Amino acid sequence: MKVTVVGAGAVGATCADNIARKELCNELVLLDIKEGFAEGKAQDMMQTAALLGFDTKITGSTNDYSKTAGSDVVVITSGLPRKPGMTREELIGTNAGIVKGVCENILKYSPNAIIIVISNPMDTMTYLALTATGLPKHRIIGMGGTLDSSRFKFQLSQHLGCSPADLNALVVGGHGDTTMIPLIRYATWNSAPVTDFLTPDQQQQIVNDTMVGGATLTKLIGTSAWYAPGAAGAALVESIVRDEKKLFTCCVSLEGEYGQSDICLGVPVTIGKNGWEKIIDLQLNVDEQAAFNKSADAVRSMNDVLKTL
Repeated sequence: MKVTVVGAGAVGATCADNIARKELCNELVLLDIKEGFAEGKAQDMMQTAALLGFDTKITGSTNDYSKTAGSDVVVITSGLPRKPGMTREELIGTNAGIVKGVCENILKYSPNAIIIVISNPMDTMTYLALTATGLPKHRIIGMGGTLDSSRFKFQLSQHLGCSPADLNALVVGGHGDTTMIPLIRYATWNSAPVTDFLTPDQQQQIVNDTMVGGATLTKLIGTSAWYAPGAAGAALVESIVRDEKKLFTCCVSLEGEYGQSDICLGVPVTIGKNGWEKIIDLQLNVDEQAAFNKSADAVRSMNDVLKTL
């Protein structure tokens, strides 16, 4: 099993570190455009192998895609990160060219790879990866909802005073501060609805804090977060390579599901060896569906920017 992570910055390196520690593949390639950067990160990680007890071979490469040949899964983190005050949408122009070029180069050497997109704006970059490559839709996965759902669980755990691991909670819709939809109605604490333990005001606060989770961190640390995004990408890789069939919210191509078509948007899906394998229909209520439609409209307007590039 071979996995490539494109982009050796904070998110990509964290994702690669998680993959190596869990020994999700025999060979892991870290690729970056900056001379020597990926090689240095790879060597640094390899020097932890004896301490952490993993046997995954990590190789770094400066823009040499031939070293990625035969990859089963490719994670794309390339592109500019957000700065304080910057929206994900403002990254479209720069990151679109990067992501398209990465996809083209990856598929020259790994035509059967499953692609996981982390680059922002993630919904639009996932749509670009799908339309630019012409790959079967199940092989293109946007990570955003996986991260947003984990942030949702964190916010819930803070109010409930419980372990995030005991919570099930999903965020659907776009991966944006105004487009994501934390579905608190569906959230449970070991099968008990969390709404049984939270006041309406607490519930709204949790939803609000989840939606600005990324922006909050960007303001605090001066750039996009990396630990949770990297871990989210690695979690998807794990479900693919181990064929776990786990349920995640991911940005995938919709063809009528949830009332939307010709768009990639976050919905609950099962993830296995073939990529995303099945969309789960949650039967949204009227208000939730209206919010989902509004989210789709916002993402679609971002996708329209691609036509002007």
